[in-house]
Amino acid sequence: MNNNIAPVDCLERLRILDRERMHICRSAALLQWDQETYLPSGGIEERAEQLAVLEGLAHEKLVCGEVGELLDKLRDSALKEDGDLQKSADGFPVKDFIRVLRRDYEKAVKIPVDFVRESARAEGLSQAAWVEARKHKDFAAFAPHLEKMISLAQQKAALWGWERGRLYDGLLDCYEPALGVKELTAVFGPLLEKLQQLLKRIAARPKPENIFLNCHFDEHKQETFFREVLSALGFNSKRGRLDISVHPFTTTLGFNDVRITTRYESGDPLSGLFSVIHESGHAFYELGIDSALRFSSLAEGASMGIHESQSRLWENVIGRSRAFWKPWFPRLKDYFPAELGDTDFESFYRTVNTVFPGPIRVEADELSYSLHIILRFELEEKLIAGQLSVNELPVVWRAKMKDYLGVECADDGEGVLQDVHWSMGAFGYFPSYALGNLYALQFWNSLNEVLGDMDEILEQREYGKIHSWLGENIHCKGRSADPAKIILDVTGLPLSAESFFHYIEQKYAELYGL
Repeated sequence: MNNNIAPVDCLERLRILDRERMHICRSAALLQWDQETYLPSGGIEERAEQLAVLEGLAHEKLVCGEVGELLDKLRDSALKEDGDLQKSADGFPVKDFIRVLRRDYEKAVKIPVDFVRESARAEGLSQAAWVEARKHKDFAAFAPHLEKMISLAQQKAALWGWERGRLYDGLLDCYEPALGVKELTAVFGPLLEKLQQLLKRIAARPKPENIFLNCHFDEHKQETFFREVLSALGFNSKRGRLDISVHPFTTTLGFNDVRITTRYESGDPLSGLFSVIHESGHAFYELGIDSALRFSSLAEGASMGIHESQSRLWENVIGRSRAFWKPWFPRLKDYFPAELGDTDFESFYRTVNTVFPGPIRVEADELSYSLHIILRFELEEKLIAGQLSVNELPVVWRAKMKDYLGVECADDGEGVLQDVHWSMGAFGYFPSYALGNLYALQFWNSLNEVLGDMDEILEQREYGKIHSWLGENIHCKGRSADPAKIILDVTGLPLSAESFFHYIEQKYAELYGL
């Protein structure tokens, strides 16, 4: 490279390379979205090969020698306090861009491209095998693929330089930088104990009647209602779409193309609705990222915990509140007059917030949900450390479900096979869900201080006020700020479980007369 190239030209070249890589990543995401929604089963193996090629190309684009040279050349100009590239003419945060891209580069350059392709190929086959195994409740059919994904995760963390006893910390770092097993255990340990104690107190109280019992809710009507709610919440159908998948998810295919999925349960319209609201929270985050970050590595969430805070906030703190349902309950009755005709509001509200520990994570109430996550965190940490074998996993899973939630798993379909994450090799992802609960309540408290009477805002469906605050304080920043800085800047406090547990205890003490 010509050492006389001006820093501004180096920056422009680096942004071009980064933009090209992001386009490749988004193209791979499109194929993954299609695999989960419309791909015929016969196309699985070829799709795995296609994804392997694209992910290999994206990796090569990031680790090419030119990127490393440009990063080195820009270090002084971009990162010095008096540097001439603190912020470019279009408002692009150069200092944060160099910091984030260097972090990505230094991790990626340690991973051979053949390993990336092998992992992508194995992931595609593993996800397809998981779908079939879950359908037939056959863990043995999925076990070889899980062993492969665990081995690849261990190898990747080792290539990054993590020692044998801390491989899982390396995987956690992909999703929540600076939070390892030690830090998570310090937060999750007391939370587990407090939630279990509250769960026992609630279990001793009379259970509310399930108003949906023995009812059938037409799936077409469900979809129409879901879309009405989604539109009212502020989801822009010109920048996204809603589809169906086995496991609800959100994927970003472009700045103006964010897609969410759900599934429909004929016996419970709230299952699919809360999936829609949850995924819309992810979508709002992606759609709220500052346009100045478009096409760059900064145009993503700060961490998965921060991302989950947005979905958990919309799904639970807002979506399960009295104020939210005051205008929406009458509309739900309009769609299902025969099924809900004589149901009163308070009975419905209690059903929405019933604490009823069950085996399925995505259907869990907001109290027991974090117990599901802590269970998975402990199991996958042992899997990566080699302290738990794949063959032992179903039995240990059932034992922990009984211990933590008092629940018996009827089979592996509602047990160890219920989640897609391990089939994708996403070890270290699960803790983000529980962290999302904690971040969400800290954000919610700050939002209340600024906006005032949130019940009035929700009853009047003035969701735009919430979007504006979240957008200005969290969404617009993308990856330009790390999670620890965001939570401290927005709330004035570091990450803590106190706000979440206070909210849970206060809400359910009132509901159950504790």
